[in-house]
Amino acid sequence: MTLIGAHTSAAGGSQNALYEGRDIGATAIQLFTSNQKQWTGRKISSEELGLWEKALDETGITHVMSHDSYLINLGSPVAESLEKSRKAFREELERCHLLKIPYLNFHPGAATGGSEEECLETIAESLLEMEDLVHKGKTLLVLEMTAGQGTSVGYKFEHMGTVLQKVGNKIPLGVCIDTCHIFAAGYDIRTQEGWEKTLQDFDRAIGLEYLAAFHLNDSLKDLGSRVDRHAMLGEGKIGIDCFQVLMTHPKTRHLPKYLETPEGPEGWKKEIALLKQFAEGHAYAHENKKHTPS
Repeated sequence: MTLIGAHTSAAGGSQNALYEGRDIGATAIQLFTSNQKQWTGRKISSEELGLWEKALDETGITHVMSHDSYLINLGSPVAESLEKSRKAFREELERCHLLKIPYLNFHPGAATGGSEEECLETIAESLLEMEDLVHKGKTLLVLEMTAGQGTSVGYKFEHMGTVLQKVGNKIPLGVCIDTCHIFAAGYDIRTQEGWEKTLQDFDRAIGLEYLAAFHLNDSLKDLGSRVDRHAMLGEGKIGIDCFQVLMTHPKTRHLPKYLETPEGPEGWKKEIALLKQFAEGHAYAHENKKHTPS
């Protein structure tokens, strides 16, 4: 099965994200289990849990990914912020365990007033503090590559490799590549050749066995801009060839992929159909490409 979907809406209950996924032709979805802009996480009721399990059965969607709150910074040098971040992250993981969500995707953190090295050390310490809770369920913690905007870490493969090395084998971890983010961070993924080099770099710094998922987004900003602005597939600076490679490459085609492009469900429906065509070996007409690599 081609594992492709989008970040769907859980408004009115987590189960609705699954139904929206089914409506757009998704075989995988990402969602927020709680308001991503609030520190206080919500509780999942037994009624909602029942509706969630019913929706899982009715939709057949299995590769669900949760995205944690945008407020969480597991690498914060500020004690109060770090304490709140760790508490919110534990609550998110508890919701994932309750809903039996396979993946919890999170941005590593931001150095703010500290150094990147200190930030990476603190992220590893934060994750190790979760060890007891992690092993109470089967949710895989997935570090998301960033664009390097502001003081965010995680825009270099070496950053993720450092965290993985510090955490060791105590906690199962994976890495999610966001195509917009790594392009903005300076990894040229516009062509087959570009992807080959990028995957080699990933393997060298992290290990391909840790590559768990993709966020699929084109980029409004240029290569190496360090600015995170998503665009519809083929309508940004990356171009459509990148996504055709991902859907067919033997090292990436089997991994779950989640759209975060800006047009919402109607746009996702078209993009999912196109990506499924790529996976089936259908080419994309050259005249339809809005941006091709120079």
